[in-house]
Amino acid sequence: MKHILSVLVENKSGVLSRVTGMISRRGFNIESLTVAPTEDSTMSRLTAIVNADEVGYEQITKQLHKLVSVYKITDLTDEDAIERELALFKVSAPPDRRHEIIEIANVFRANIVDVGKNSLTIEATGDESKLEAMENLFRAYGLKQLVRTGKIAMSRNSKD
Repeated sequence: MKHILSVLVENKSGVLSRVTGMISRRGFNIESLTVAPTEDSTMSRLTAIVNADEVGYEQITKQLHKLVSVYKITDLTDEDAIERELALFKVSAPPDRRHEIIEIANVFRANIVDVGKNSLTIEATGDESKLEAMENLFRAYGLKQLVRTGKIAMSRNSKD
């Protein structure tokens, strides 16, 4: 089962390496990973998607709690959470087909961020299914390049 872990850690060098190393040493793959400072500049939030059964998940969280630089672990898997990813699509766009690609971008509320001689670069944010739907549509026009961030997630309800 995929687990969405939100981990509050110290914003110091080496912390990311210790956290990811601990997970990989136990044989688990991190499918998605994002890390950025929080509203408190001394802290960072690490969001990781890890595929593990319940025993494996429990092992991961227990080991993470032992790390000095980890302050809080939240499993957002079964919570009412807001999840987003960012994607950049570079699509083949000869001048005579550009309007079609722009219309697709508009339907998905995406932004055109660069216009080349024969391509358009489109920026989109949303959940995994939205970005996959866009990818499938853009492939028909010739997808030159695709870059996606890892998933970020936040609980809708505050637990403070």
